[in-house]
Amino acid sequence: MVDYAFQPLFEKMKDHTLYRKIDGGPGVGDSANLVTVEKVGAREFLVVKPEALTRLAAEAFDDVSHLLRASHLHGLSEILKDPNASDNDRFVALELLRNAVISAERVFPSCQDTGTPIVYAKRGDRVLVEGDDEDALSRGIFETYQKKNLRYSQLAPLSMYDEKNTGTNLPAQVDILASKGDSYEFLFIAKGGGSANKTYLYQKTKSLLNPASMETFVREAISTLGTAACPPYHLAFVIGGTSAETVTKTVKLASCHYLDHLPTSGNASGRAWRDLEMEKNIEKWARETGIGAQFGGKYFVHDVRVIRLPRHGASCPVAMGVSCSADRQMKGKITREGLFLEQLEENPAHFLPGDVKGAVAGAGGAATEAVRVDLNRPMEELRATLAQLPVSTRVMLSGPLIVARDIAHAKIAERVRGGGAMPDYMKKFPVYYAGPAKTPEGHASGSFGPTTSERMDPYVPEFQALGASLVMLGKGNRTPQVTASCKAHGGFYLGSIGGPAARLGRDCIRSVNVLDFPELGMEAVWKIEVEDFPAFVIVDDKGNDFFAKYKKS
Repeated sequence: MVDYAFQPLFEKMKDHTLYRKIDGGPGVGDSANLVTVEKVGAREFLVVKPEALTRLAAEAFDDVSHLLRASHLHGLSEILKDPNASDNDRFVALELLRNAVISAERVFPSCQDTGTPIVYAKRGDRVLVEGDDEDALSRGIFETYQKKNLRYSQLAPLSMYDEKNTGTNLPAQVDILASKGDSYEFLFIAKGGGSANKTYLYQKTKSLLNPASMETFVREAISTLGTAACPPYHLAFVIGGTSAETVTKTVKLASCHYLDHLPTSGNASGRAWRDLEMEKNIEKWARETGIGAQFGGKYFVHDVRVIRLPRHGASCPVAMGVSCSADRQMKGKITREGLFLEQLEENPAHFLPGDVKGAVAGAGGAATEAVRVDLNRPMEELRATLAQLPVSTRVMLSGPLIVARDIAHAKIAERVRGGGAMPDYMKKFPVYYAGPAKTPEGHASGSFGPTTSERMDPYVPEFQALGASLVMLGKGNRTPQVTASCKAHGGFYLGSIGGPAARLGRDCIRSVNVLDFPELGMEAVWKIEVEDFPAFVIVDDKGNDFFAKYKKS
């Protein structure tokens, strides 16, 4: 017989996170007595007022909406220094660093998709909360989304098919686990839809667990990620797991670097561990794709985390997930000493290079100049101009765009299929797949980056056959049906950089006005004017697709 010995699945290790104090603790600071220590019998308990949770959550989601970790910014700066990075890698990295500088001013959030708010917490058994934890945390989230220039993205199901924006960005996902001790620990995540959509569960078998099969599987899995979730990615794989929900939760935490402290070897009791060698292998395989930081190059990923978990003998679940260029998460804690949040980078400007132009050109010489494209010209003239440009050409757009995304496309399709006419604005102007955050006072636009274009793919053949959507702008790769439709109808797809929504909103968008379906909020149809808006030719009217060479045959 084997003697019983408890083995936690995730071993607790020392926390090396740098925190900042937002409250001085019992009897100190402007929120005195939000945390007190009370003795019950021989035991001392940490007593937390709900206002402490509200304040912690409010400040956390303000921080993660505007600031990034220094390690993430350092990774972007290293791309600019790498002589083997492509010019496009450097161009994207520089745009993302510029975006971080603007966002750190706390007027424009780093991404227009200000995410699903997620709180992952561990509450010690000697922590008492005077009220409902989830209610108090949700109130803090509510306050930040109401006061800041953030977007409401959460839809309430009124029926199986009818939805309405909640107007608060609630409900949040709040997961609270029990732990030992007198501290309350948190991970706050603002998870954008594009990033969340790149979480995959695979039900594999023992046959995966050898080097050749693993490499084949991982390379194939990476090839399906595409660029819609805004690389460079923090990529995570979890191999094994006691259930499907365990493996998918673990991959989310791993992509947030929340599990970096795990041991780096396994044991006979089944503890979770990091495979550092496999991390290096997958980082190499990801960079060998050539996809790079969205438009070709080396930096498809910043880094990789691989977690190995125990499994049932008949199951081998695997999960893959990413944290995108809007790498928005931070830790927090409540202890006897007060309220604390992880210190994010307040001054990202020091990661910018002194020679911005040289940083983009790199060792390969002068960066390719962008072609300026005037969107004020008639659609036929605009398409004739684009027809002269090979795919991968960088362009700078100036003039009017129509903004429409998922629900607007569904509404227009419903109107047309019911016997109505295709709106003239869909024929006259290029369509930009996006949805804005709130507009700050004194500015023309809020953060306003592109959304995942692939969600609109089912509408493209139908719309283009009616003379609409002949020039499209969004982020990420498209399906073959879009390429075929563009070839058949003389259409084009331009790829915008995913990630720098604050810079696009502040520096490139000159006006924003609702044009149709105002009741849809951020999902309405908008007309905007842009100036020097950066993009790349991805699909042309001859059936060429920039991403075709990276797709698995």
